[in-house]
Parts: sequence; C-alpha cells; structure tokens
Amino acid sequence: MTSTDPSESTPRYVRVTIELVAEITDEEALKAAALTQVKDDEYLEEDERAQAVEAIDVDPSGSLAHFIDPVALLGAVPGVELASATWESAHTEFDPDDETWEEHSLD
Repeated sequence: MTSTDPSESTPRYVRVTIELVAEITDEEALKAAALTQVKDDEYLEEDERAQAVEAIDVDPSGSLAHFIDPVALLGAVPGVELASATWESAHTEFDPDDETWEEHSLD
C-alpha cells in the first residue's frame, strides 16, 4: 500500500519504462560517433573501454546505447534523484504501417 502522507520521510521509487524504436540511417556515422563517445568517456575504466569498442565493432547497432543518458533525462526534474538505470539496444522488426505492432511488441 502506498502512502500519500507528505510528512513520510521514506523515498518512493518509481520504475519508468520507455520503449523507443530508432532507425539507423547511417551505420558508419553512428559507429564512428560511438567510438568517439567511448574514447572521450572519462568515467570508463580501460577494460570497460576495450569491451565497449569490441562490442561496437561486433554489432554497430549497439552503438546507440552509448548515447542514452538517463541522468540528462531526469537531471532537471525537481524533487527527483536517479536511483538506478539500465538500458540496452537490440535489433527489432518494425513495420510503421502495422497498426498492431505496438500491441505485440511489448510481449
């Protein structure tokens, strides 16, 4: 049961689920930008950096994940602090003309 008592000091956590479908229109440009992003990321340790570069080389579609920034998404929202975030990118079948796509894509 969730309390709405504003005097309660226990933080309330909310899971936000967002699903995006992006079309990669220039795989080489995306790959190059992701490699630059990984190279310039001051928070990555060298072994993590090497794994990221290898993953980009193996599957450039995964490059998109290097541009997802949940801190930027919630950073300007007053009264909210990001507690945890995970995300991934994966190939999907998508037909923009299929009206039922959304219904069966979340299964």
